[in-house]
Amino acid sequence: MIQARSVGKSAFYMAGGKIDPGETPLEALHREIREELDAAVVDARLLDVFECEAWGHPAGTELEIHCFIAGLASEPTPTSEIAEIRFFTRDEYASMRDVAPGSLMVFDRMQALDLID
Repeated sequence: MIQARSVGKSAFYMAGGKIDPGETPLEALHREIREELDAAVVDARLLDVFECEAWGHPAGTELEIHCFIAGLASEPTPTSEIAEIRFFTRDEYASMRDVAPGSLMVFDRMQALDLID
């Protein structure tokens, strides 16, 4: 699964961001992937909505993740706010020093559904 690392951050996490007022989760997906990975999303379907503590924020900061499974119309390219993108297996990601809880939850769900190794 592809993960992104923002400039100035140590953890990789799923590309995406906040849903803007008046925007649907699917519209936010398309916008955020374009902004962060300079790619268009194709064939998106909702995997699930996850809730967890936000990594890199004060303790108790809750995060709601509308997670989609989708393809990309082109090779992803990091934009100015993204320092690096990388594909991980679940175990590769879990072995990193800094791990975003939301990303790990999604890895585990996808593995349980036999969508990834």
